[in-house]
Amino acid sequence: MSRHVQAEIITIGDEILIGQIVDTNSAWMAVELNKSGFELIQITSVHDDEQKIIEALDRAFTHADVVLITGGIGPTKDDITKQSLCKYFDTRLVFNEATLQNILELFAERNIQINELTKAQAMVPEKALIIQNKQGTAPVTWFEKDGKVAVSMPGVPYEMKYVMSGEIIPRLQSHFKTPAVLHKTVQVYGYPESVLALKIAAWENALPDFLHLAYLPNYGIIRLRLSGVANDALMLDFALNQQLSSLKEILGNAIIACEDIPLEQLTGNILTAQSKTLATAESCTGGNIAHRLTLFPGASAYFKGSVVAYDNAVKTSLLRVEKSVLETQGAVSKEVVEQMADGVRHLLRTDLAVAVSGIAGPSGGTKEKPAGSVWIAACSKDTMISREFHFGTFREQNIQRATQAALVMLKEVLETTP
Repeated sequence: MSRHVQAEIITIGDEILIGQIVDTNSAWMAVELNKSGFELIQITSVHDDEQKIIEALDRAFTHADVVLITGGIGPTKDDITKQSLCKYFDTRLVFNEATLQNILELFAERNIQINELTKAQAMVPEKALIIQNKQGTAPVTWFEKDGKVAVSMPGVPYEMKYVMSGEIIPRLQSHFKTPAVLHKTVQVYGYPESVLALKIAAWENALPDFLHLAYLPNYGIIRLRLSGVANDALMLDFALNQQLSSLKEILGNAIIACEDIPLEQLTGNILTAQSKTLATAESCTGGNIAHRLTLFPGASAYFKGSVVAYDNAVKTSLLRVEKSVLETQGAVSKEVVEQMADGVRHLLRTDLAVAVSGIAGPSGGTKEKPAGSVWIAACSKDTMISREFHFGTFREQNIQRATQAALVMLKEVLETTP
């Protein structure tokens, strides 16, 4: 099998290290590198400091074949990556006519006048291969040293993604012979991680050496990612599917999805395919279910709205929950969430509805109903499912776990409703 080409990402900028911005670039790059057969072994963030940048490059080249550098190549004085690279690779800045023309074309399209700072972007390292950035003024610079590659690119996310997808990854794949890397993911609900690990231990232990299993828990749902590396992509795909078929026989209905997409997107896809509509009635989740469902384009086709009935008066006035039921059973009860679900379904005239009522915590609980107690109901015209959960005392965790459970139950109703 081809050797796994190892890569490191170096992000440059004080703004990352002081927490002013979150480094989303590295996460995106990691996914794309992995899909393309490169093994990302380290992500390093450094200050806008020449010596720190040079030290980071030295360390990276001791173990990585590819070093991808983002940030610090703008036109202002605090952007010193270009000068640092010149020092590291023992070269100098020279004028590049193609870069200037790229800048002029971009500015003409945007009706912007070029100034001296922007014009200086056309000064590039002499020893580098220059790749034009069609989305911005800073070009990409590609260096080679002892069979290894360093690439410096913009830190602006949309510019970085453009050059990575269109230029850098294709060039890296031509430069290095990379193996096929494939992943298959299933989502499992209803098992604590340790219990699930024991349940599938024999299956996992019997996996061939070129396949690897990872457990990715997230608020009650565990994603099992089966990954493989091989020269033969068709053989690898066959092996992965064969192993997943065996896993499905073991776990059965506990596998709620065979796609690595968020549960709310999966639910939305089913609603769209079935041409059905949905409403939510939320108390303890405070609109989080509605928020999750509307994160993806196209949600307006199936999601009609939500009633955040945090106060009992809203439950009775808008959702027609009976006052006598609230008084005798309490807001956190089977009867109340069923009436909430049915009430919002009729109010917003949808095919399905889901309702949640609980004690998010950490305070507010009683001996009979401690913090983390949650009732959830999901319904259609002919089906009603309601369940009680006890999640714990951590408020944010309870909101997220209740949201996940509600989406799972909604999916269950979708699968049982004609």
